[in-house]
Amino acid sequence: MRHTISILLENEPGALSRVAGLFSARGYNIESLTVAPTDDPSMSRMTLVTRGSDDIIEQITKQLNKLVDVITLLDLTEGTHIERELMLVKISVSTTNQREEIKRLVDIFRGRIIDVGDANYTIEMTGTGDKLDAFINAMEPSMRVEVVRSGVLGIARGASSLRA
Repeated sequence: MRHTISILLENEPGALSRVAGLFSARGYNIESLTVAPTDDPSMSRMTLVTRGSDDIIEQITKQLNKLVDVITLLDLTEGTHIERELMLVKISVSTTNQREEIKRLVDIFRGRIIDVGDANYTIEMTGTGDKLDAFINAMEPSMRVEVVRSGVLGIARGASSLRA
């Protein structure tokens, strides 16, 4: 099962390496990883996505909690939460019909064209991974020049929060 784990950790050199090392030492895969400082510059928020049975995820969370840099963590998958990704896509457009088709597709998926060149558009889109995948699959593969995705960001719904 897919799990999104949010971790609050000390913003220190090597903290990311120790978390990633824990996964690699045990043969677990990280599907997505995003890290950035929080409103408190001494702490960072890491969101990672991995797959595993409940037993494996329990083992991962216990091992993560043992790391000295980890302040607290929350498996967002255990409750209701919101997930989003950012994607930038560079599209090759050479004809007026292609330009119009891409503009309609971007509007349908609520994206934005953020750069227009002679032969390409750069599109910005946010949403769930499924939405971004659907956008990519809706266009001709030959039109895609480059795709860049941020990875998952997640936050719990309601009163639940990840605080020190």
